[in-house]
Amino acid sequence: MMTDPVADMLTRLRNALQNESPFVDMPTSKLKVGVAEVLQREGYIWDFAVIEGKPFSTLRVNLKYGPNGERVIQNIKRISSPGCRVYSAAKDFPVVLQGLGICVISTNKGVLSSREAKQQQVGGEILCTVW
Repeated sequence: MMTDPVADMLTRLRNALQNESPFVDMPTSKLKVGVAEVLQREGYIWDFAVIEGKPFSTLRVNLKYGPNGERVIQNIKRISSPGCRVYSAAKDFPVVLQGLGICVISTNKGVLSSREAKQQQVGGEILCTVW
C-alpha cells in the first residue's frame, strides 16, 4: 500500500528525467492528474494522458527537454507530506528560485501553481516546488 502517492509521482518524474526517458508511466489519481495539468500549463512537461486499463488506469507524462537535451525540470521537491502538512495563505507563498520556479498548491479551487493561486487570492497546501 502506498502512503504518499504524490511523493511517488515526483520520484518517478525525477528518475525518468535522470534516465532521459521521453515519458513516464504511473498509477493515476485525481491529485496526480491535477499536478500534471499544472506542470503542463507552466511549461515543464509536453503533455499527459490517462490510459484506461482493466485493473487500473495509468497516467503517462511526456517529459520536456531543451534543444540540446537539457532537462526543463531541474529540480522537483516535495514540501508537504502526510506526516507534516504545510499550508500557506496566497500572500505568503515561498518564492522559488527568485521567481523562476513555481510551487504546486492544492486549493479548494483545484490544484494550481503559486502564480495562479496568487492571482485568484486563494491559499492552500503546498505540495511541491519545481524549477
